Amino acid sequence: MSLQQFLAALRERIWLALAIFVLTVGAAVTVSLLMPKVYSASAALIIDSSKPDPLSGATASSNLAPALLATQIGIVKSERVALDVVRKLRLAEQPDQPALRAKWLKATKGRGGFELWLARDLQKSVEVTPARDSNVVDIDVEGPDPVAIARIANAFAQSYLDVSVALRVGPAQQYSSFFEEQARDLRAKVEAAQQRLSDFQKDKGVIVTDDRLESEVSRMAELSTRLTQLQGESGANAGLQGEAAGLDPRQEAYSQPMLANLRAELARAESQLQEYGARWGDNHPQVVQAKANVASLRAHLELETRRIVGGLGAVNASQRQRIGELRNALEVQRSRVVRLKSAREEGLLLLREVEMAQRAYDGVQNRLSQSTLESHATQSTSFVLAEATPALYPISPRITVNASLAAVAGLLLAIGAVVLLELADPRLRTSEAAYAMLGQPVLGVLPKPGVSGQFALRRIPLVGNLGQARLAGPRRA
Repeated sequence: MSLQQFLAALRERIWLALAIFVLTVGAAVTVSLLMPKVYSASAALIIDSSKPDPLSGATASSNLAPALLATQIGIVKSERVALDVVRKLRLAEQPDQPALRAKWLKATKGRGGFELWLARDLQKSVEVTPARDSNVVDIDVEGPDPVAIARIANAFAQSYLDVSVALRVGPAQQYSSFFEEQARDLRAKVEAAQQRLSDFQKDKGVIVTDDRLESEVSRMAELSTRLTQLQGESGANAGLQGEAAGLDPRQEAYSQPMLANLRAELARAESQLQEYGARWGDNHPQVVQAKANVASLRAHLELETRRIVGGLGAVNASQRQRIGELRNALEVQRSRVVRLKSAREEGLLLLREVEMAQRAYDGVQNRLSQSTLESHATQSTSFVLAEATPALYPISPRITVNASLAAVAGLLLAIGAVVLLELADPRLRTSEAAYAMLGQPVLGVLPKPGVSGQFALRRIPLVGNLGQARLAGPRRA
């Protein structure tokens, strides 16, 4: 069928095409007007995992951000959040509760809870979608009541925040109880270790952390030094005493200046006596005087020697006694140092036990404090970015769109009906169709009855040897 034939058929069946088109568009508009209106409400959440946790200070890895966002979306769509929304909004106590319960009984035959059924039915009307390349999550709810679905969207956002806090607080409370028990046991161990250390210090009479051992060691070193010095002085005095007794006069002269002077004077007096005796004889007054002088010097030397020897003997006796006392004191001090050192080493072991128990207790106490703080947390790392508001216009049905689609569909149906009818009942409407069917030239076209003017008969000359003729205007074969 050519375009000219189709236009001719359409012109003949124009009212049928218009009826199909109008009925199609009218039906679509009527159905759209009769369909229940559906509204949409949207609440926005921001899930920020880049900032450190204000309690623990931990920061989520950037590689885990997509998985964390997907997890949070799963929590928003979870049955726990939906059940919390049902309880917050008291959906089970609404005026249409009998109808809802009847629907629940019909669907589940009484199996499962009514609130759980409402929560699962509510999940079907909620769509959670993340924004592209961001941490913003949109909670979309659709329903016939714009106010109700706005409340549901906001309730989902708030319930998600509450559930996320509960998911964080619940384990923290369990850990807090565990760490509290561990801290109690470790506190008992610390107290027992401190008691053992205290009993040991009382029993040994020492304090592990003081510097008594160092002072005792210093005192022992001081006693040893004093003993060494006193032994040296005692040996020197013993040598002086022997020299003073005449054991070695030549060396004694260097040691005792008084005796050396007396010996020198005695030597000079004896030399002078020998000189006078050789010159004048033994009875000469100078010789007698020299003899008396020598005797006096010898008596003086002997007296001084006895006096020095006696003094050195007393000094040596005193020094020997002092040396004995210092030796005894040194032995006592050495024994004390050994005892203190042994007690300190044993006490240091007990002190290390106390310190290890204290460190373990401090570590558990820190974890207990952190868990206790987290167990009392009331804030989540997510926040409500935008609350849902009642929609002013429904999202369905869209009358303009439906009417436009119905117009396109009606036009196609009208065209299809015209073509089908024309193919089912073909008619000669143009000279070309007549020539194609009969194989003979068309001599003329009779107008319709009562038609005049532009539809009147017009003659045209024959064309070529084929004898074809074409007549313009309306035609009826």
